[in-house]
Amino acid sequence: MSIESETRSGAVHYNPLESAPVGGLIRKYAIPSIISLLIAAIYNISDQIFIGHAVGWIGNAATTVAFPISYLSNALTQLIGIGAAVNFNINMGARKPEEARKYVGHGLALISILGVTLMCILLLFKTPILLAFGATKTIMPYADMYLGITAFGYPFLIFTTAGSQLIRADGSPKYAMFCTVFGALFDVFLNWLFIFQFGWGIMGAASSNVIAQFLGFAICVAYFPRFKAFKIGFDVFRLKLSYIIKIAKLGISNFFNQIMMMLVNVVMNNTLTHYGASSIYGSDKPLAVAGVILKLYSILVSFAVGTAQGCQPILGFNIGAKNYARVKETYKKAFVVVIVISILAFIAFQTFPRQMVSIFGSGETFDDLYFDFAERYMKTYMFMIFVFGIQPLTVNYFTSIGYPSQGIVLSLSRQGFFLIPLLIVFPLFWGLDGALYAGPVADAMACLLSLFLMFRNFRKLTVLQQMEG
Repeated sequence: MSIESETRSGAVHYNPLESAPVGGLIRKYAIPSIISLLIAAIYNISDQIFIGHAVGWIGNAATTVAFPISYLSNALTQLIGIGAAVNFNINMGARKPEEARKYVGHGLALISILGVTLMCILLLFKTPILLAFGATKTIMPYADMYLGITAFGYPFLIFTTAGSQLIRADGSPKYAMFCTVFGALFDVFLNWLFIFQFGWGIMGAASSNVIAQFLGFAICVAYFPRFKAFKIGFDVFRLKLSYIIKIAKLGISNFFNQIMMMLVNVVMNNTLTHYGASSIYGSDKPLAVAGVILKLYSILVSFAVGTAQGCQPILGFNIGAKNYARVKETYKKAFVVVIVISILAFIAFQTFPRQMVSIFGSGETFDDLYFDFAERYMKTYMFMIFVFGIQPLTVNYFTSIGYPSQGIVLSLSRQGFFLIPLLIVFPLFWGLDGALYAGPVADAMACLLSLFLMFRNFRKLTVLQQMEG
């Protein structure tokens, strides 16, 4: 079949998502997406590195306590950004450009509202939030200062991250990448300036985040008056409940995935402080280690999720065009990519744990107990990391083809159904080590569920392909 798309100038052309080689399309969309996510991770990683060297492990513990908010921010951007982008691509594939235009407008309006709302909630309930996230008396002053400043940057961060999803869906993955690259690189410079030159410590790291996020936001906003598919007028910003529901329906699985990751982070923080208090490590050092490992983990997440997001326009367009063979081909090729990435990450984490942790600080405050626990944490908790990429790829696959129910089940599986209960139960038998054992068990179970749901869906697509043929 032949699918045509129209530009806002009225010219008709064949969309490369329909006919270009799948491998090349995955590279085209996934590489900028991976880079965008990697650069976005720099916001937190650079903070952790600079704070670790300037303030010590207690500064790392403070950012660890505040880090669950990043998952909440990502959840909102995934809910609206992916939900709007998938609806946009599906409607463009089905030759419904006016419907696609409304989803873009709704997406931009919703991310603006949610960003400001999150900022207000954080500023109003900062102290109880940090206590719930595992802050101890020692850590609270640092965490309070950090979150009190970074809260002002979340409206900019949410708009940029979700807006980049729409920019990528419009066929401009490099521009979407640039939105985050520019701000993140500037953040590294400001971290150096504020922390080491001005001596602002953790306040400098937080301030650099907000400024850099505003710069990324400004670049992102500048794209939409030049949107490729159609002109975006003010009329598309009038919100209708039916469109909001459809956006949420396709973004909800990714939203739940991030919310579950946030809850895991919170449960892990509290578990480490509780059981750490009765161990030789104390309550604060395991918390600091967890934050460092989480930042290293975010690098792997960037590769896996970036590959999955890069497939979204291809999957969404072709499911709308009923090109089922092309849909399956896209998943299979992306599957190979995420497996290779996950295996390389496993080798690195198992071979160089101490060297990797040392990047985030190795001064006088970082003693042998700190590094001993860091090595145990990385080698044990990350033991099944070689299958990690399968779950986020499959979650994004179901979202992109308009099957949100399977995506929701899978999003809830690793963190909600498996990891959180294991984090509660295992330490009852093995103490602090029990929290570390929970990770690989949950990863293995989530992998098996992903493969089961995927094989079942492929059988369904094969039947539809035969009917169409």
